[in-house]
Amino acid sequence: MAETRVPDASRRSERSRRAIYDAALSLVGEVGYTRTTIESIAARAGVGKQTIYRWWPSKAAVLLEAFLDRAEQAAQGEPELPDTGDLEADLKLVLRATVDELNSPPYDAPARALAAESVVDPALAAEFVHRLLEPSLQLYVRRLRAAQDAGHVRPGIDPRIALELLVGPLAHRWLLRTLPLTHEYADKIVEYALYGLAPRR
Repeated sequence: MAETRVPDASRRSERSRRAIYDAALSLVGEVGYTRTTIESIAARAGVGKQTIYRWWPSKAAVLLEAFLDRAEQAAQGEPELPDTGDLEADLKLVLRATVDELNSPPYDAPARALAAESVVDPALAAEFVHRLLEPSLQLYVRRLRAAQDAGHVRPGIDPRIALELLVGPLAHRWLLRTLPLTHEYADKIVEYALYGLAPRR
């Protein structure tokens, strides 16, 4: 008598979850956040909309989970910022990579949608900061503290404040589209942050 296999519900759920993530990210990129709906995500993913509502309370929550999942996959194998002993070179490398990410269409559309939604949804903003932004910023904190230990940064500098001199300008130019976001701009941010604006003596 042939063995009857019981369907693996957890595997099916994971496939559905992945399909929903892909659908949410692709739809936001294609038609924008406003025109993306739970119904359209469900149709693209090939699931019932009740499946989505069972796991998430809103399309913003779906998009946040999808975005976090993509970020986690991209970060695998790179748990820390590079530390070659040359702080300037390491920071330029990281900021150039950040520029490339900010300029990439797969990142740009969902990130802008989440940024806009976070303005009117404090709970979403808090989760986004807690689960994605702060862990990323702590990578800078650890790298800057290592630079302090090596004597490359003044002992009294607060790394949590100092890192905002690096990432803040990138976020500002990207979010407001004031000027092009380039590698050259990233390099200048590092130089200005490390050496200041006052004349060198």
